[in-house]
Amino acid sequence: MAPPPRPRAGVLPLLPLRTLTLLPGIAQPVELGRAASVDAVRRARDRPASDPMHNLVIVATQRDAMIERPHLDDLHPIGVLAEITQALQGMPGRMTAVVRGIERVRLLGVDQQSGRCDAEFQRAHESMGDPTLAYAYAGALQDLIKQYESLQTSNSKNRQRAQSLAGLAAERSPAMIADLAAAHVGLDPTETVEILHELQITERLRKVIEFVSRRVHSTQVKRDLDRHVREHLSRHEQEALLRHKLRAIRSELGEHDDEDRWIDELELKVEDAELPTEARALADREISRLRRMNPQSGEATISRTWLELVTDLPWGPSRTTIDSLDIAAARDLLEREHYGLEKVKKRLVEYLGVRKLAPGKRGPILCLVGPPGVGKTSLGRSIAAALGRKFVRASLGGVRDDAEIRGHRRTYVGALPGRIIQSMRKAGTCNPVFLLDEIDKLAAPDLRGDPAGALLEALDPEQNEAFEDHYLGTGYDLSKVIFVCTANDLGPIPGVLRDRLEIIELTGYTIEEKVAIARDYLLPRAMGEHGLAADAVTIANDVLEALVVQYTRESGVRNLQRELEALLRDTAMALAEGSLPKATLGLEDLARVLGPARYHDELVDKAPAIGVVCGLGWTPVGGRLLFVEAATTLGDGNVRLTGRLGDVMRESAETALSLVRSRASRYGIDPLFMRTCDVHVHVPDGAVPKDGPSAGITVTTAIVSTLTRRPVRTDIAMTGEVTLRGHVLPIGGVREKVLAAHRAGIREVILPSRNRKDEPDIPAVVRADMTLHFVSNIDEVLAIALLDAVPEQDVAE
Repeated sequence: MAPPPRPRAGVLPLLPLRTLTLLPGIAQPVELGRAASVDAVRRARDRPASDPMHNLVIVATQRDAMIERPHLDDLHPIGVLAEITQALQGMPGRMTAVVRGIERVRLLGVDQQSGRCDAEFQRAHESMGDPTLAYAYAGALQDLIKQYESLQTSNSKNRQRAQSLAGLAAERSPAMIADLAAAHVGLDPTETVEILHELQITERLRKVIEFVSRRVHSTQVKRDLDRHVREHLSRHEQEALLRHKLRAIRSELGEHDDEDRWIDELELKVEDAELPTEARALADREISRLRRMNPQSGEATISRTWLELVTDLPWGPSRTTIDSLDIAAARDLLEREHYGLEKVKKRLVEYLGVRKLAPGKRGPILCLVGPPGVGKTSLGRSIAAALGRKFVRASLGGVRDDAEIRGHRRTYVGALPGRIIQSMRKAGTCNPVFLLDEIDKLAAPDLRGDPAGALLEALDPEQNEAFEDHYLGTGYDLSKVIFVCTANDLGPIPGVLRDRLEIIELTGYTIEEKVAIARDYLLPRAMGEHGLAADAVTIANDVLEALVVQYTRESGVRNLQRELEALLRDTAMALAEGSLPKATLGLEDLARVLGPARYHDELVDKAPAIGVVCGLGWTPVGGRLLFVEAATTLGDGNVRLTGRLGDVMRESAETALSLVRSRASRYGIDPLFMRTCDVHVHVPDGAVPKDGPSAGITVTTAIVSTLTRRPVRTDIAMTGEVTLRGHVLPIGGVREKVLAAHRAGIREVILPSRNRKDEPDIPAVVRADMTLHFVSNIDEVLAIALLDAVPEQDVAE
């Protein structure tokens, strides 16, 4: 009996699928959980067998899988007329149905009344196009499927796939070949929907060929890669097995294996290294791995380098030096090596005394802060010598990556331990004196990390018992190390790091101290370096003083050392040429060798000037003179501040001008002067940035001098902050500022009265040679600094 004819159009139960797409000619099991879908299957199967609609449903794919009751717009417009070949009842409310696609249909509407879901449809019209091209495409696709199947692994091949492949090979309809091939390969959902919607058979075949070709190419590449990896691994395993057999044969013959000799040596070093438990476990594990590796492999090199680092580092008591606790000898050594620096010497002697009474106390973390050339780095060496410890130094200037402090992890190519671990390896002892030079030059935090933050663990006495370097991978004890940091300025050092440091400030030297240092320290050492006998050259004190005053202008003695070396090179050259050099160098030799004097006392023999005041400033390299000039011009009350002044200094100048205006009558100034004139305040050296409040009394004095036409004394300098009420507030850097004035030949300085506490910090020689005026209000400053008005022709402008 022939099957009933298929309907070309009509209404049938709708079976919407969330993600699955059914193609004609394909039988597919479908899990049904929606009540409307289960009802659609039951209604289709309840039709009489004589009904053409018996067991027929419309299968369509949803655009959005999350929609529970899809309407027409929620479904793809092309569906499939399908036959239900089997239906199995599952759990209550669920069913598994096997549906077989028959042909493509176009959806015209969806009816969901009374809980049912029906679809109105009509058969989709498919066109062949060029029959010759269609059959050629079909044959090419069948061959491509065979190639695709040959590339599949044996695990993926089963009976069902074999039947599918056989049916595809026997098919002669181009349209059916396209659908069967798409289903056999298992295209992506979007690709399957695209094939379903294509009603032109030739174009459908072309698209399927394109999709399958991509998978064939991808499978070929993957198979080639897998074969390459398997071949490489098998070769590596074979080499390892042969090498193991070779070692066994040599062992039986009593021959020594040179490849294992260095591993045995490393193992002996690990046993002798006095490693803590955690580090010893890591080292043993690494040696065990090393014995199983190819000695020529990159991993073996990495392991060997790590083990050599571990065995070279000092770990136990045998690698610890015994401190020299002879306090008298240490004091003598410090006095011999360094002139002045009494605070540092006293602190070190204190540490020796405490160490003698409490040997287990942790070492301090000192931070020597001062301008360049005052002996911070050399002092670190002297500390090590006084204690009888090894000395190591790590320069931190310009370090930008925290990995330079903590090291790189061994997984990176070219990984290295950090500077701290490298320096400990170089020191060879557990308790060296470790100098962290230029700690204020560490780069600011950025994407590469925070170098200053990486130092916190090393410099914290509560944490550095187990400092962990990323490369080392285990804790390392730094608690026995004496860390000494140096810096030119405390400002750039982060607060959390500065809190862990014991700050000791080293200020600039006086002229007398520089002369003594040059005579007793720099000159003898430089003569030895230049091959000159101790009595070959004599330089008098007045010549050394002229060298200090006229050829150098610094807080330290580095430039002074360079100038001394230039003088000695001239003497050494004369000896090398066979001539007899002068035994005593005089002032005329300075000009002959070094040229004319570079610095002069600008204030000597200079007439008092109106509106020009000598102030004092502080810099990281010491104090300096800071001249302030004021002038008035015709105008309408504008104020100009020039000389690269910072915000704080600008506000200080504005405060000074407001103070003068508020006291104009007291100072004999026209209260309405701002209506007819402009005030211009300028600080020379315009290329140098300047900031801070300590120029307040200097600016006030310059403005009052300009408006009252009273000259300012040139033999006096001043510093101090001023308020709108005329009070003079304290400032910092008193010692450096006073020393700068003394170096420039100024013998009187005005200071705030609340800075009298800083007077003991000024060297006694300087205090005896200078007059310090301590003031509490601006009127006292003006009374000291301003002279009586004189005729205009007698005043220097």
